Amino acid sequence: MRAEESHTDLGAIKIHKNVIASISALASVEIQGVKKIGGDFKTAFMELLGKKTSGGIEVDINKNEEVKVKIPIIIEYGFNIPEVAAKVQENVRQALEKMTTLSIRDIDINVQGIEKKLTTKEVK
Repeated sequence: MRAEESHTDLGAIKIHKNVIASISALASVEIQGVKKIGGDFKTAFMELLGKKTSGGIEVDINKNEEVKVKIPIIIEYGFNIPEVAAKVQENVRQALEKMTTLSIRDIDINVQGIEKKLTTKEVK
């Protein structure tokens, strides 16, 4: 995986794609209405094996060092899907710009499903 790199007087600073994915995941689940980060079978299998993943988030850095992030999410039933997705995009953009100073090109949201919030009665 390619890492984003910058230099200071003391040496190089590298930000790995996994860090960008982790920031994106954390910023996504902060938004009310996001039930969880989605993913595919491979992601679920890796997590089952105890491997840490970022829920299927894809990070691409082009030759101009612009970042494109693809985030699969599951939205809680009853929330407005386009509104939640737009809030996720904005929160991820703000978090990445604040924490990495990267140039963000695209933040694509893929709504993979809707899940109902379990009530206390359903949990028992």
